[in-house]
Amino acid sequence: MHDPDHRPLRYDPAERFASGLPASGAWRPGDPVGERRFMTVTEGRPFALEGGGLLEEITLAYETWGELNADGSNAVLVCHALTGDSHAAGPMSAGHSGDGWWDEFIGPNKALDTNRWYVVCANVLGGCQGSTGPSSDMPGEDRPYAAGFPQVTIRDIVRTQRRLADRLGVGQWLAVVGGSLGGMQVLEWGVMFGDRVRLLMPLATCAAASPQQIAWSAVERLAIVNDPLFNNGDYYDAPPGKGPWAGLALAREISQITYRTTEVFDQRFGRQHVDQRREFDHWGRYQVESYLDHHGQKLVRRFDANTFLVLSKAMDLHDIGRGRGGIEAAFSRLSSPVFTASITSDILYPLYQQAEIHDQVTAAGGRCDHHILDSPQGHDGFLLESTLLGPLIHDAVAETEANL
Repeated sequence: MHDPDHRPLRYDPAERFASGLPASGAWRPGDPVGERRFMTVTEGRPFALEGGGLLEEITLAYETWGELNADGSNAVLVCHALTGDSHAAGPMSAGHSGDGWWDEFIGPNKALDTNRWYVVCANVLGGCQGSTGPSSDMPGEDRPYAAGFPQVTIRDIVRTQRRLADRLGVGQWLAVVGGSLGGMQVLEWGVMFGDRVRLLMPLATCAAASPQQIAWSAVERLAIVNDPLFNNGDYYDAPPGKGPWAGLALAREISQITYRTTEVFDQRFGRQHVDQRREFDHWGRYQVESYLDHHGQKLVRRFDANTFLVLSKAMDLHDIGRGRGGIEAAFSRLSSPVFTASITSDILYPLYQQAEIHDQVTAAGGRCDHHILDSPQGHDGFLLESTLLGPLIHDAVAETEANL
């Protein structure tokens, strides 16, 4: 007998997500600037990319906290992760969709004490929050690069940061620090521009992306390009609700699972339903599903699908040994001490990868202080565990400063 209350198997995203999600959450000229500053780092000369191709003009959006001292010796560069941006500290405002992603670490009397140090964070090349990327208009044209934006690498990103440092008057960073994608940048700073940094602080990262990490990234990218509204990356003129928001949200939900842990999900959600009355509906949701949907649509409002593709692939391409005779040879180029940190429950960048960094640095005769944080927070521990990680970062930077 037909049950008129039975809900069909057909999936209806309107039941899970808000209506009218934007085609892209990228920052565009004319949007509120917030605390961003902008620096053009090409000065009329094309920028040659590692993988081939040129960018005629590159602008980086960046933010700073504290004051640069007279000899420029107190500057710290903070490098953001995949979906981060220049707003590492400070409150939500019209120009920023949330509080700074490392707000617990940066500020007066915090781990990176801005009463003492000049802290800089730039949105990476290929990003979507003010730096040149797929959502940016091509020079001389009134349309974005979209899928025509070339693939960039971590080395390209670091080369633009070095140009930013030149223009800010920073001849040598006191420290360069970052986790995940940010940690990849830190390692490349050490290999490429070792004389420009006194302390390297790669957190929850790796010397080269593993097959497992590449596999997760590949599935996330497929979620985006298989969205029927992705339109081969040409979606910027689409009205709200008509862009590839579903694919980008799904990519984020996949990654969010890898960022957290079974312990956190068990304690926070258990097997609770959003609506117990719909327990046996095809699309009745558990609380953990609602959590993932929240993070999916939250990212859609502040990020861009093409940027996700470009930066995710840049992470897959990360290998500090590429073209340098292998990882061991690359680590032999490091001239600065290294501070690295692992999260015991990190399933995406497991502890052995940071242990490898430690072992390679010490085998090459360098110094590496490897800290293991006992935390249930998974990969996100480098963002969340300010009580555990903050004092370690502060003391390492302070020690480096004392040895100037």
